[in-house]
Amino acid sequence: MSTDQILFGVALIVVLAVGSQVLASRLRIPALILLLPAGFTAGALTTDVNPERLLGAAFQPLVSLAVAVILYDAGLSLEWGKVAGRARHVVPRLVIWGVPVTMATTTVLAGPLLGMSAGAALMTGAILVVSGPTVVGPLLAFVRPSDRLQRILSWEGSLIDPVGGVLGAVVFHAVLASTSHGFAYQLGQFLISVGIGAAGAVVGGAVLWVCLCKLDLDGVLNTLCQLGCVVAVAAVCDIVRDDAGLIAAIFMGLAVANLRAFDVPARRPFFETLVQLIIGLMFVTISATVTPEALHHLVLPALGLVAVLVLVTRPLVAFFATIRTELPRGERTFVGWMAPRGIVAAATASTFGAELAAHRIGGAANILPVTFLVIVATVALYGLTAVPAARRLGVTRSTRSRPLLVGGDPWVIDLARAFRATGLDVLMWTPSDGQRSQIEQASLELAAGEQLGAAIAQGTAIDGVTTVLLLTGEDHYNALAATTLSGNSDTPLYRLAPSHGTAASHVAGEPLFTPALNHAALTARYTAGARITTHSSDGGIPPATDLLFLINAEGTLIPVTTSPPPRPQPGDTQVLLGRAGNETPQ
Repeated sequence: MSTDQILFGVALIVVLAVGSQVLASRLRIPALILLLPAGFTAGALTTDVNPERLLGAAFQPLVSLAVAVILYDAGLSLEWGKVAGRARHVVPRLVIWGVPVTMATTTVLAGPLLGMSAGAALMTGAILVVSGPTVVGPLLAFVRPSDRLQRILSWEGSLIDPVGGVLGAVVFHAVLASTSHGFAYQLGQFLISVGIGAAGAVVGGAVLWVCLCKLDLDGVLNTLCQLGCVVAVAAVCDIVRDDAGLIAAIFMGLAVANLRAFDVPARRPFFETLVQLIIGLMFVTISATVTPEALHHLVLPALGLVAVLVLVTRPLVAFFATIRTELPRGERTFVGWMAPRGIVAAATASTFGAELAAHRIGGAANILPVTFLVIVATVALYGLTAVPAARRLGVTRSTRSRPLLVGGDPWVIDLARAFRATGLDVLMWTPSDGQRSQIEQASLELAAGEQLGAAIAQGTAIDGVTTVLLLTGEDHYNALAATTLSGNSDTPLYRLAPSHGTAASHVAGEPLFTPALNHAALTARYTAGARITTHSSDGGIPPATDLLFLINAEGTLIPVTTSPPPRPQPGDTQVLLGRAGNETPQ
């Protein structure tokens, strides 16, 4: 290829990867629905975007390393402590049942439906067991299911990807060798790969601990160290054993997320942006390798395979994985309706399918086209039906605001009661044992101390909380919490205006109410007899009151800040502070 062709091909791939995600966000659909057709169309129109021509032999190793980075990032978001109760049994069951049942179903059907030999059918079965965070994560963000359901499906997708990748490598070598070794031998090979990956993760985890916890690096160097360590460990593990790098990457991510020795911010803007770009580039480039000629005779058979996987296999796996658990029927059903295939399936099909075809394994040339069609069909099907299915099953999160009130003074408890009276789900926290007892006596939900402590220390979001209100009488605590949370969490937060001086006037978090309505003033007015009430906005703001919050008809909490106050609309509910005696307006 000429320099101009390479420049054009690289630029087109990047534009398609970014443009598809931007357009999908505007259309409010999962980006994968656009990424795959975009890459396929570009590959059909020009060979300049074919990654095998652009990168040659470097393409497959780069895909493997890119998948390792994606799996590491997925592992960072998985905290086992947040999977509570019997739901903890669901995740391993989904992997234990899902892998053999899906592989067996696909292997049995691939021969008669797709005209594959036994070896190619077995390879296809191993490839299609995976799901993955690259598809499950965006779909769940689009659907917004309950927190428990999101954790279960995220854990399953992240764990089954490296398992499927290693399984694919074991089956690939078995098919090439036409081995007569039995199940015990293949299981041993699989466990060897897992062991090598785990050993690599231990070494990588130790290096990350030094970089992240001992060297006091800034945010950019922190991210670069993670990226360099993941790529290096994954490369070495892949050299020792095919696809063992995927095991190492996910284990490293899980270690950083779950071991107390690590202190990594919840938000990693650069790393998240990099992963998002990698996902887009990989879907575009891999789909560009599929030609229209390879698909025309496989569309109907592949759709038949998808129908069985979606309507029979996945519901069966979900039934056995969730039986005798605390999951309600709606959540169990939704688990059975969420198993899209993603980038790991495409990457392994691209690698192993071409190699098996080169060795003249019957039907191996159909592995990548079939995998492409399964990915497109499952992503489109689940992407277009998951939202209405979740709503019908009643497993989506409430669209109403869920504020966290930090503080335990009597007026704060009264404010929480007012929010609850309007139908909001309220969460409270305070460091004072006496105030915690008063909150419990008021039958208000109290956040666990360690949960909020972790949120304040690391900036991690508290499950389901949409707004944080810092209402304590300690200006410096409010300022510290606001600064920490604003730097690491997307959750909107507000704090009281400082009571003493201006030390906390320039910190993060938008100040609530007017500057005169600080903690001291609110406490004094409440002690003098002022009370917090709610009132319909249809008649305007009642006299002798101060507007604190608006709650619109959709249940969205709108705080009054030092910015221009919100204008009450018909149907809104006003949260007001009355005045005591002859008190003048603030």
